[in-house]
Amino acid sequence: MESIITSQAADVTKLERTGAHSHIRGLGLDDKLESRAVSQGMVGQVRARKAAGVIVKVIKQGKISGRAILIAGAPGTGKTAIAMAMSQEIGDVPFTSIAASEVFSLEMSKTECLTQAFRRSIGVRIKEETEIIEGEVVEIQIDRSLTGVGPKTGKLTLKTTDMETIYDLGQKMIGSLTKEKVMAGDVIQIDKATGRITRLGRSFTRARDFDATGPDVKFVQCPDGELQTRKEVVHTVSLHEIDVINSRQQGFLALFSGDTGEIKPEVRDQINQKIAEWCEEGKAEIVPGVLFIDEIHMLDMECFSFLNRALEDSMAPVVIMASNRGMTRIRGTNYQSPHGVPIDFLDRLLIISTQAYSEDEIKQILKIRCDEEEVEMTDDAMDVLTKAAVETSLRYGIHLISTSHMVARKRQAPKVDVVDIKRVYSLFLDESRSVQYMTEYQDEFLFNEIPSSHGDERMAVDQTTG
Repeated sequence: MESIITSQAADVTKLERTGAHSHIRGLGLDDKLESRAVSQGMVGQVRARKAAGVIVKVIKQGKISGRAILIAGAPGTGKTAIAMAMSQEIGDVPFTSIAASEVFSLEMSKTECLTQAFRRSIGVRIKEETEIIEGEVVEIQIDRSLTGVGPKTGKLTLKTTDMETIYDLGQKMIGSLTKEKVMAGDVIQIDKATGRITRLGRSFTRARDFDATGPDVKFVQCPDGELQTRKEVVHTVSLHEIDVINSRQQGFLALFSGDTGEIKPEVRDQINQKIAEWCEEGKAEIVPGVLFIDEIHMLDMECFSFLNRALEDSMAPVVIMASNRGMTRIRGTNYQSPHGVPIDFLDRLLIISTQAYSEDEIKQILKIRCDEEEVEMTDDAMDVLTKAAVETSLRYGIHLISTSHMVARKRQAPKVDVVDIKRVYSLFLDESRSVQYMTEYQDEFLFNEIPSSHGDERMAVDQTTG
């Protein structure tokens, strides 16, 4: 019994959350930007992935900013997956993802919310030179008073392949060395300006000091040259982080509290002016990032007008948008437009179209999701699940994977079989069966507003009346 409890506890500690797009590792392109059939979690959408790859390559080169891309397609065709794959490919370039409905907040105006999203997507690489001491620890001597009262003093002996030096230690440095658990044979780095000590690893010359070492022990070479050197350190922050630090009394602590609120335009103008000076002096570099806005059709005319102007700014990021609407009404107006986007703004966009998945592609995606969720499934069960996903939707098929796995575990089966798929298919309705059920039993629901089958239109019951 005790062994069973221990194994269950071990399984729980290894449990990881699996998201809708956690299987995405990249766009799945080769060096020539040609799409592989199945690669890095991406399946199908060959033309869309190739187009996205071209955009990513241009973004990495830092040659474009203020461009807007629209990924348009039917629901369940991989629009968000392509955007997530682009974020994986981009690397250290800032990437911000929001839903268009987040703009409509009671805490701040719509334009302020979009401005903050824009400035989160613009990075600033700030360069500074600092003096560091880097070497291998030869010996640490710490002197304590006989009474145990009073400051500690000590000496630290560091060496490189070319020289060796003894440094006097104060109480603060002794505390830092103790905190980092530095011992003889470690290679450390000391920042002279701040006194911060970084333990880089263990020297290769001391690799035989212990018979066994832990997996987290890192062995490095003993540094060569001078002990004291000047090193260029690059810090990457977003413009929004700089805005918050300079607009709140608590400084950078406001970033953790989340209480940013609206930021005055005067503060942003001063920051822009200062960063422009740093760029001219070579101290900083602007890094235009990527802003992904999902469900772009949820924005209204005021937001689109703001985006029109914001994209013309010299420090605008690349904006990627996604929409699953066709000809629909622009929010807040009576005018219809493709994707719910005004025509003048649509003219600014590069449009990437996604197509519906074929049956083989759906089967491949379901196999990838099974591997991601660590679910073993028989071939017959996979065929039945694929057929269900083709007849309903890909998302519904993906949802059935984890639920069928639970049903299979309940009957203590090692793999998910056809009977498990059929069981969860009968338990959970897809969209079409749900609509059919609602249509058949609409008269039995409360506050029904749909005309009944007998032809008499019933008005909805007012909630305020008794």
